[in-house]
Amino acid sequence: MKQIVPLLLVATLAGCGQSDSPRQADVLTVEELAADPARLKELRQQCKTERAQLGDVLCNRVAEATNQRFFGEGGTPYTPPEESPRF
Repeated sequence: MKQIVPLLLVATLAGCGQSDSPRQADVLTVEELAADPARLKELRQQCKTERAQLGDVLCNRVAEATNQRFFGEGGTPYTPPEESPRF
């Protein structure tokens, strides 16, 4: 009985180790995604269909990169027209 407990403990800890391959979310940054529109489009489609496989971290970075490309840096202030529009 005393030999089984340490064996089970070692087996349990071995199963909880980190995976060998790094995840995509650890590799790609928002800036890298925003700079590569083809890769961004591909990942956006994958996040729509396979979010559970890709993970929330990567899909959140994809969404942030999409927003960054759409809105830009936000340096252009809104300037309303001088005359109000007539409908």
